[in-house]
Amino acid sequence: MTTETKPLLNFPVDYPIKVVARRSADLRLRIDAIVAVHAPDFDLSTAVERDSTHASYVAITYTIRATGREQVIALVNALQASADVVMLI
Repeated sequence: MTTETKPLLNFPVDYPIKVVARRSADLRLRIDAIVAVHAPDFDLSTAVERDSTHASYVAITYTIRATGREQVIALVNALQASADVVMLI
């Protein structure tokens, strides 16, 4: 008996990534630059930004058109390596 595992996602797919980071000068530029490397076709003006209650943190949601699992993993790893990022959702 052969058991095939179905992929969790069928690529290409619209894939949302929410970046939670400490608010700082040029934060958006640094995070946008990381996203642009891994999703060059993404329109950065479509990202949605929301401040925390006391504006200490910011959540930025990028919905990229992911072309494969490797792309998503590389983007997540690059974002996690950023000292600004507190959490990815």
